[in-house]
Amino acid sequence: MNTKQAPLFRRDFTLVVLGQIISLFGNAILRFALPLYLLRETGSPALFGAVGAAAFIPAVLCAPIGGVVADRVNKRDIMVILDFSTAGLILGFTLLLGRVPLVPLMIACLMLLYGVAGAYQPAVQASIPLLAAPEQLTSANAVINMVQTLSALLGPVTGGVLFGTFGLRPILWVGIACFFLSAVMELFIRIPHRPRAAAGGVLATVRRDLGESWHFIRREKPVFLSVMLVLALFNLVLSAALVVGIPVAVVQVLEMSDSRLGITQGAMGLGGLFGGVLMACLGARLPLRRGGLVLLAASLTAAGMGAALLPGVPSALGWWGVTAMSFAVMVLSTMLVVVLSAAAQGQTPPELLGKVMAFIMAVSNCASPLGQAVYGALFEGCPAWAVLLGAAGTAMLVAWYSRGVFRALDEVPRE
Repeated sequence: MNTKQAPLFRRDFTLVVLGQIISLFGNAILRFALPLYLLRETGSPALFGAVGAAAFIPAVLCAPIGGVVADRVNKRDIMVILDFSTAGLILGFTLLLGRVPLVPLMIACLMLLYGVAGAYQPAVQASIPLLAAPEQLTSANAVINMVQTLSALLGPVTGGVLFGTFGLRPILWVGIACFFLSAVMELFIRIPHRPRAAAGGVLATVRRDLGESWHFIRREKPVFLSVMLVLALFNLVLSAALVVGIPVAVVQVLEMSDSRLGITQGAMGLGGLFGGVLMACLGARLPLRRGGLVLLAASLTAAGMGAALLPGVPSALGWWGVTAMSFAVMVLSTMLVVVLSAAAQGQTPPELLGKVMAFIMAVSNCASPLGQAVYGALFEGCPAWAVLLGAAGTAMLVAWYSRGVFRALDEVPRE
């Protein structure tokens, strides 16, 4: 009997990884440059937070729909169509920049960009179990997360240099090229697909499929509800604070250059890459019951950022502190995302995987827009160090509560 395990990096999985590298790099460089351009042009943290919140809403709303589509349409076709569409979107933004008012143009572009990303990721997540063996799920998820964080590392660093030297337009053309090239590469991916009959019209099909995923979670995996609640609370009180707070801290409080902000956000990408490598090496050896401790450690990193911004701390030292804590928080976040993704994939039937993963993503992220809007106002009216320390303290309470939730998830038998 041949027990030799097939290699993970076969042709189609490798093409998915390469397409993700290119597409996510384009996404990362745009997500860095567009909000920074808005912050530089307006100088308003409140507007920065409000626009970020508005942009995030389509990502939350489109994720469940993307999950339904991912379970009924060939996942390769979804990736190809959305990458070509994103290239067209950024081309339109480039042609309109300077010809229409900035704020509505920026809101529209970011909302569409985030909405496409929200619909795109369920297709990628649902394709992993079709391209990797069950015992390779943790490693495959670690690789995908490493790709995401590698892009998050290179995007801001490259964007910071380009933005500081040439302005916004070269970044827009780089983004267009990335999405177009990724779409062409994805045309050659072969992902197994079994067509499913639609339940009437589009809305009826979406309603029925989302009902199936909700019934599965509520009846068969109720622990998923508790996990989604914990993640939503954590996104509300901590993740949103960092999304708004890091650019405000570096650009306005510490008065650093765009390149320094790119390095700080690149450190987050490096941290995610390190966390992905660590999880690829550990495999399934990090137990889910330790998830609460990981969230607690992430909360402490936010407290470290707040301490780095205290009055009297030299700007250079404060910047190094914020950058180091940005690295640490992404190491921890990536480790947690990898084990949670592998657990959800291992406990969900293949025909429901896209919808369930999208449902988890949508509910977990639903509080982020509110959090970003609130923190934008807080950073405009309060000292940045006080906001970050308050966010860290609240997040510690959530982490303490989550211990029982992660223990329960770890005890649920896999499918």
